Amino acid sequence: MTRRREPTARQVRLGAELRKLREAAGLKGREAAAALGTDSARLSQIESGIVGMSENTVRRLAANYACTDQKLVEALVAMATDRTRGWWEEYRGLLPTPFLDIAEVEHHATHRHDVEFLHVPGLLQTEDYARAVFSYRVPEPPDAELELRVRHRMQRRAVIESPTAIPYEAVIHEAALRIRVGDRAAARAQLASVLELSEMDHVTVRVIPFDLDGFAGATNAMMYVGGTVTKLDTAVRDAPHGVAFIDSEAQLGAFRTLFRKVEAVSLEPTRSRDFIHKLAKEL
Repeated sequence: MTRRREPTARQVRLGAELRKLREAAGLKGREAAAALGTDSARLSQIESGIVGMSENTVRRLAANYACTDQKLVEALVAMATDRTRGWWEEYRGLLPTPFLDIAEVEHHATHRHDVEFLHVPGLLQTEDYARAVFSYRVPEPPDAELELRVRHRMQRRAVIESPTAIPYEAVIHEAALRIRVGDRAAARAQLASVLELSEMDHVTVRVIPFDLDGFAGATNAMMYVGGTVTKLDTAVRDAPHGVAFIDSEAQLGAFRTLFRKVEAVSLEPTRSRDFIHKLAKEL
């Protein structure tokens, strides 16, 4: 087992899922460690994502915990044995770790749902739009880091633009489409880009207009990333010092419900495109 200095969010998630299985089995750490033939300190490192695991270790733990969900076990094995060094690794040490973690989570996603009220979702942003968003931060990042952030965001679009693109659905409030984070030309180009991407078969864009009665869900912005099994879905929310990765089954269920609620009150895709066309003409 290789010790890691800084585990990724995906590695931390693997450990967290194994801890959940242990707790569901009603075993204390020392009991599970003894069954594995190790000590409590090593098991704690496993559950923290600090050390890597072999396929055999994952299967032994799952068996010790009487886990009968074979699809989940196979998904955990895949996480443990994955040795992918994705494009995001070139930014390690250059950008904050959450930038890399989000890219890695997206790379392994099976689908993605976004809900945004103030900004166009990151996967739909143009370079100029992303640059304007990042440059508004306080303290403002140095020019070199700003361009790294923009380039990283553009590379993330591969999950919806590459040959292996995943199904993607975005619900965007009219406010996000109207707020000009850059100049008028950049705003026009951004709306045109959203329209172009929305024409892809695997991309669905819906709009929530201002002229909608009874909408009280403007605090429910979210990024929801589908895992290979539902238990491995991930919700990502903004946090005071970066982002928070949410894996609680109860919270994930709540996020799925919230998404269905905002989706239900949004305009259907064709009407949404017409709505965006109208906004673009007003610029």
